[in-house]
Amino acid sequence: MRKSSLLFLLPVFLLFSGCKVNYNFTGTGKIDAESFQVNYFQNTSELIEPGIDRTFTLALQDLIQNQTNLTLTNSGGDLLYEGEIVDYRISPMTATADQRAAQNRLTISVMVRFSNKKKEADNFEKRFSFFYDFPAATQLTGPTLAAALDEIFTRITQDIFNESLAKW
Repeated sequence: MRKSSLLFLLPVFLLFSGCKVNYNFTGTGKIDAESFQVNYFQNTSELIEPGIDRTFTLALQDLIQNQTNLTLTNSGGDLLYEGEIVDYRISPMTATADQRAAQNRLTISVMVRFSNKKKEADNFEKRFSFFYDFPAATQLTGPTLAAALDEIFTRITQDIFNESLAKW
């Protein structure tokens, strides 16, 4: 009985071994490019937080490297990401009964210019923005700032990725 089961399964395995299905969990489909380049995103906002320009640039590079098989290059990439951080703003969001801020919001906006050398119809220039709410009694430094930047940059870089490669 065991030998007949194996003889039955052998043709099934041979049949399906010739089939290839491409699954991609990032939603990118087939990317007609081999390399990408992320130029330095300078902080041109009125309020400057030192180091966020470098942090954002590296976050975008890391996301694309982790979700695609594209090669990062310093120049001549098939895909080019460039732009600047255009807004870094802290504003009060809610007030207490005695008219004091109970919660603040950090908002960061990034202007992105995307160029695809192999498919120019995909090129765009677009502003991406996200925010992080934090208690007004908390200073936006140290771990609070790190958590805010991580959440904001994770969302913005994923939105840029989706717009440029995933087409969501």
